[in-house]
Amino acid sequence: MRNFTSLALTIACSFLMFSFNSTGNNTKLNKTLELENVFKLKDKFVLGKIDATSINSFFKKYPKLSKYQKDVEELYKKKDYSMLWYDDKSVSEFGSLLYHKVNLLSEQGIKAEMPYMDLVDDVFNENVSNKLPQIDTELLLSNMYVFYASNVYSGVDPQTLKKIGWFLPTKTISYDRILDSLMGDPNRLNKDEDLLFSQYYKLQDVLKRYRNIEKKGLWKKIQIDEANFKELKPLDSGKVIQQIRERLFVVGDLKEDSKSQYYDQEMMDAVLKYKKRYGLKLNYAFTKEQIDQMNEPISSRIRTIMLNMERCRWIPAKLEKANEYVMVNIPSFRLVYVKNGKYDLVSDVFVGTRMTETVIFSGNIDRIVFSPYWYVPASIIKNELKLKMAEDKNYLADHNMEWNGGNVRQKPGPQNSLGLVKFMFPNPNDIYLHDTPAKSLFDFEKRIFSHGCINVKEAKQLALEILKDNPDWPVDKINDAMSGEKETTCMLKNKIPIYIGYFTAWVNDDGEIGFYPDVYDRDKSLDKLLYSDSVAQK
Repeated sequence: MRNFTSLALTIACSFLMFSFNSTGNNTKLNKTLELENVFKLKDKFVLGKIDATSINSFFKKYPKLSKYQKDVEELYKKKDYSMLWYDDKSVSEFGSLLYHKVNLLSEQGIKAEMPYMDLVDDVFNENVSNKLPQIDTELLLSNMYVFYASNVYSGVDPQTLKKIGWFLPTKTISYDRILDSLMGDPNRLNKDEDLLFSQYYKLQDVLKRYRNIEKKGLWKKIQIDEANFKELKPLDSGKVIQQIRERLFVVGDLKEDSKSQYYDQEMMDAVLKYKKRYGLKLNYAFTKEQIDQMNEPISSRIRTIMLNMERCRWIPAKLEKANEYVMVNIPSFRLVYVKNGKYDLVSDVFVGTRMTETVIFSGNIDRIVFSPYWYVPASIIKNELKLKMAEDKNYLADHNMEWNGGNVRQKPGPQNSLGLVKFMFPNPNDIYLHDTPAKSLFDFEKRIFSHGCINVKEAKQLALEILKDNPDWPVDKINDAMSGEKETTCMLKNKIPIYIGYFTAWVNDDGEIGFYPDVYDRDKSLDKLLYSDSVAQK
């Protein structure tokens, strides 16, 4: 093609010289110059170049794509204005692969639709004879790429995330670098853990499974006599037990469905597995509330999975690749301490009430304080303590509290509200992890009791795990420091990242999904943001 173009330019230039020397006719000269310009433009196009003027003209012609203009312009600028989607005269194989993935966006838990998708469909329809101009096709495909990458790899923009109270680190993506990586290895269109948090792909697998259950009509409502229903226990029998058994088989808690109406050992094991996935108390009783939970439409479960896939898009994939970190998931009321890729500790927690919600953010644990003082926040003094002190003049002394420079603090001891250890990570919300004397609160399933801090059931064990490789802090020294007699601080040599997140669905390494209560109604808010009628396109 380049040889043909060079030949064409040579002919055009020869013709120009001949016309000028033979006649000197200005009209012929102008026509010849026009012809030369045509060949120059053709040469520019054939060589795979595009210009800013063409891009501007395109977005005037297709105004519904204007939101992508800045990113498309930047993409071509980074690519030296080369055309991206053609091999000679036809759309590249990668362009076809990307088009295929856009048509399967529902598998990514995405409902967005790209404007002018009907025109893109025509590009790949061999039966359409009246094709778009090549430059329109080129820029439509670039817009399709930005549409796809922004939806799949980025999700909701950082400004919106702050508005909805998500202050975990967000990722910035480079469309040209992502395109290079995808073109270099198209398999990354299917899975790329450098771009997406690994939990995303686990949720995607479960999404496929649950949609298959829905398609086959296997999610059957469990019928009960509500007026006469009694809590189900082992050795009970009846039709409802058979229905529960079928559901446990459908979702994978039972390997086989015996169709038995008898609450036997096999079903007992499956019930425990189910309750563990839902963060429920681990016993064999099955209540009406739990049957109501089972009867939630599968469409609601699918939507929950999709919402949590969206949350995974916001998280930089590199976070989970850290050698050491702590993660708290508010809806599951659980903390994990990860070291060298393994869960060193899993602990129950309780978090803030609806009035004092625990903030979704991240920090770095820089010190552990043993036998801490609790400096009572001014809001608690104003709203709670002053009233109690007015009713009982000995209230502070009876609760091991004292005035300290105009503030109130609770002295170290086993009944200190922070327990015997706290983990500090500087932040403007004054939130930290700590022990608690109120161990009975961990018996509740829905644990929203605190003023915003995170109370850790296994707080001492967390300190032991963090310091187990620190020769300056042997177990005996930690035990002495936690005697409750004197506040002692241990500054960590290496700060430990901590992430406080909000996931109402989470898949473990065995592929088992857990569903957790939307304690702060954040699923409802995100659902409205993503799927309301006003958000038909992204």
